[in-house]
Amino acid sequence: MGSEGLRERYVNPYTDFAFKLLFGTELNKELLISFLNALLPGEQIITDVTYLNTEHLGTQERDRRAVFDIYCENNRGEKFLVEMQKGEQAFFKERSIYYATFPIREQAVKGQDWDYGLKAVYTIGILNFIFSDDSGIDQFYHEVKLADVHTKKVFYDKLTFIYLEMPKFNKEEHELESMFDKWMFVLRNLSRLMDRPQALQERVFERLFRAAEIANFNKVELIEYEDSLKNYRDWYSVIKTAEQKGLELGIAKGIEQGIEQGIEQGIEQGIEQGIEQGIEQGLQQGLQQGLQQGLAEGKLEKQKEIARNMKQMGLATEIIAGTTGLPVDEIRNL
Repeated sequence: MGSEGLRERYVNPYTDFAFKLLFGTELNKELLISFLNALLPGEQIITDVTYLNTEHLGTQERDRRAVFDIYCENNRGEKFLVEMQKGEQAFFKERSIYYATFPIREQAVKGQDWDYGLKAVYTIGILNFIFSDDSGIDQFYHEVKLADVHTKKVFYDKLTFIYLEMPKFNKEEHELESMFDKWMFVLRNLSRLMDRPQALQERVFERLFRAAEIANFNKVELIEYEDSLKNYRDWYSVIKTAEQKGLELGIAKGIEQGIEQGIEQGIEQGIEQGIEQGIEQGLQQGLQQGLQQGLAEGKLEKQKEIARNMKQMGLATEIIAGTTGLPVDEIRNL
């Protein structure tokens, strides 16, 4: 398939190839700097970044390695992990914290006295999903620091986690006010655009749209992007199928359990009120409880279903584990 076989004019930034092309290369370093400055308006202006090794091993051979999408430091030595996360994992927040330990530990001075002075570490997650425990909240920008739960004061200000729930960002072009708004709009809509919007006339966006235009790719880049796009679409299809099956399983179990609980509660409320009335009242209470429990039980089954489908697709076990959050041994036994 050549570029003429792709309907989109610009790349999908949620694909691994496109995200690293736009933000993880020396050629497009200006884009990453602009994005970080827009994301951290209260901080000192970043004038330059240095890309660092994205693959990190643990301190011992048995430790699990960590592979970052983008890892860099600014001219003050502050570290930035920038991750594009396509879908929610069972232990995504835990993984974020685990990844943040690597840029902290590597600052230790070996072979001499050290006072534990650390440079700031930022973990930035661009999420193509909504946190399951956050679905009822409109806020899409989350900045997390260590804080005292009683006083609400920041306990340590050099460890920051920023999560952007992209599906919640719904501003239209005429509503864009800040550079942060513009960056969010680009990340949310890039592959759906056919031209650079009038609201994005800054030089950095001129460069971004030029870098993102598929027609400008050479043959190797085009093949790599097509492969990355196929993997993304396959992954998306697997996730949606598993979500639907998990929902159906949860509803079926919830209804079954809800009926049983409804009958029991109805009888306890009094046979004199009638079996029919008891079942109706019990169903109303039991269905809600049963649905919630059934959906919870279905979540693990959903993760396993995703893993099975990804195995059938021939994806590596480590990639499946990173996507689903399931242990490697469990994936091998599926």
